[in-house]
Amino acid sequence: MRRITKVVAYIVRDGRVVVFAHGDHDTLALAGLQVPAGTVKPGELPEDAVLREAYEETELPGLRLVRYLGVGEYDARPSVDAVHVRHFYELAVDADEVPERWTAYETGDGAHDPIRFDLSWMPLDQAHVLAFGQGSHLGRLFD
Repeated sequence: MRRITKVVAYIVRDGRVVVFAHGDHDTLALAGLQVPAGTVKPGELPEDAVLREAYEETELPGLRLVRYLGVGEYDARPSVDAVHVRHFYELAVDADEVPERWTAYETGDGAHDPIRFDLSWMPLDQAHVLAFGQGSHLGRLFD
């Protein structure tokens, strides 16, 4: 079984966190509510990867790393024969104005057709509903 290094971004502002759903692809629509996350590229530091992934998936300007929240493992089987080693981070947005709801398109460096992300802000006390165990480190935001 493969071990894949991943990053997960909790972009927090005013007691809320950025979440998204996929709106234009039947299979991805089944994925539920998520936060920005992705794979660390070879030679890339996790703290660089989380900023890259967060921007690629949200297009929010002024993203800033606040702190590292820890690491956890997620067994992705049976959909993928892999364990994801996830590094969780808190991020902030240093922009005067941010939308309440918006759409962004991630292109994967041109490796695939654009994937639509329908984004919004969710109160932190409701974010336990995140898919794929992505909410596992939310409590650490209150430490």
